[in-house]
Amino acid sequence: MIDNLPYRQVGAENVRPDGLMCVADHASNYVPQGIELGIDAKLMNEHIALDIGVEGIAERLSRRHDMPAHIACVSRLVCDFHRREDEPAVVPAESDGRLIPGNIGADKEARLNLFHRPYHRALGQMIDRIKPRMIVSVHSFTPSLETSDEKRPWQVGLLYNQDDRAARHAIRLFEEQGLTVGDNQPYSGKQLNATMDRHAEANGIPYCTVEIRQDQIATEAGQSRWAMMLADVMGRVALEV
Repeated sequence: MIDNLPYRQVGAENVRPDGLMCVADHASNYVPQGIELGIDAKLMNEHIALDIGVEGIAERLSRRHDMPAHIACVSRLVCDFHRREDEPAVVPAESDGRLIPGNIGADKEARLNLFHRPYHRALGQMIDRIKPRMIVSVHSFTPSLETSDEKRPWQVGLLYNQDDRAARHAIRLFEEQGLTVGDNQPYSGKQLNATMDRHAEANGIPYCTVEIRQDQIATEAGQSRWAMMLADVMGRVALEV
């Protein structure tokens, strides 16, 4: 965390001609001092703690492709910014079959005040200032879940709730790149779309919630490749919505 803030904003002064900005809700595995999750430290480098590869992509989109970025600085296990305040998973007691003992009986209201509310307040202010033409929300997903043998063949997925304007264009453009693309896969934006529901759909702003399979972006080379592809594809989508 920088200055004890649960987020950081990179390139916030940039305004791209296509009006894009980036959001990364699950970019960090940081656990602030005073919070004990009670899990094996090795798990903090796995998907239950953060979206692997996403921070590198958001950084590159901002620094190399001039896309303003709002980036989380706290692990989803401390407070999940991609959940509504009234959802139990906003301070998860378990994740992908793993118990999070330190969150059982945790002071949820304190976590919301320290992390969730400042994060979303600052994101809303950034959107009001930049007035983006489209928001790109970047996430990553595992090739399979610990709790299931079902494989996830998609290299990238586009999630949406009610507003699928941008997603439809993005699905087509990614398929033209020769990729296997998920349409509301591996998760459905009808159930998991809290940040974009709040900041995009509620304000009539087109958006793409992009889920990239982790093996595509586990390395710096993969992150650079995907940042370049996202900047290109999302720039073209923004001109169509």
